[in-house]
Amino acid sequence: MDFTDKSTLEEILEFSGAEDVLVKYEVPCLGCPMAKLEMQDLNIGQICAMYGIDGENLLKDLNSAAAAYRGTAAKTAKTKKKGKG
Repeated sequence: MDFTDKSTLEEILEFSGAEDVLVKYEVPCLGCPMAKLEMQDLNIGQICAMYGIDGENLLKDLNSAAAAYRGTAAKTAKTKKKGKG
């Protein structure tokens, strides 16, 4: 799954490397108690528009980090599978 401007904060934070990318772009929602109640409704496009964050580059970085993570996870799974055989 690639992240888009319609991806919710909840969906994005399910990916383990997402928080680092969001911190890099100073997304304030990570420390906001209200955001924790609204994560399933807040999409990253809305957040970027509200806070003047470069959404295009943020999404590029999120998707790059997610692709790298998926690649690492796939290699780990193959290695474990080979070790069992």
